[in-house]
Amino acid sequence: MQIKSASFVMSNSNVEKCPKEPIPEYAFIGRSNVGKSSLINMLTNRKHLAKTSGRPGKTQLINHFKINENWFLVDLPGYGYAKVSKKLKNTFQKFITEYFKKRNQLVSAFVLIDIRHSPQKIDMEFMQWLGEHAIPFSIIFTKSDKLKPVEIPQNVNNYLQAMTDDIWEEAPNYFVTSSTSGAGKEDVLSYIEQINQQITKN
Repeated sequence: MQIKSASFVMSNSNVEKCPKEPIPEYAFIGRSNVGKSSLINMLTNRKHLAKTSGRPGKTQLINHFKINENWFLVDLPGYGYAKVSKKLKNTFQKFITEYFKKRNQLVSAFVLIDIRHSPQKIDMEFMQWLGEHAIPFSIIFTKSDKLKPVEIPQNVNNYLQAMTDDIWEEAPNYFVTSSTSGAGKEDVLSYIEQINQQITKN
């Protein structure tokens, strides 16, 4: 897929106020320091489309970006150890949950995981929640440039093995990416394009 246009549409905390256009929507979510904004900018060829920050928890709203005028990329608040109050975290959790439960345009979620780390409880619980609510998702492993090439498949396999040892009968679809090198970009975009084409046919 070639990204010809990428534009910010709106930010809000109320799923009822999200765009009404009946076009496919893909939500990106992960722990608050996983490199989500950098990944979005890499995928869209826009350096400043999503705001990046050294301070975790920068994304605090549901952000809609229209891509190629025919699908939405949705940047959701990170979860985990964002430096915000417990009350604010609960607010985030409420509208993130409502988004996933009520947003009919949502086609798939992408759960971002830092490839350098072993499975974290908060990530595993969130993916379990998606599974329990029948919400399709793929894993995007980020920051692959931080590992030696030989370590990448080993870390991925260890992660997927932990998932299937736990509650998953089979591992979910996944991608290995790097916002620095651009690795995985075409794989993610091709996956989205394939789904969009299937939706159009139907």
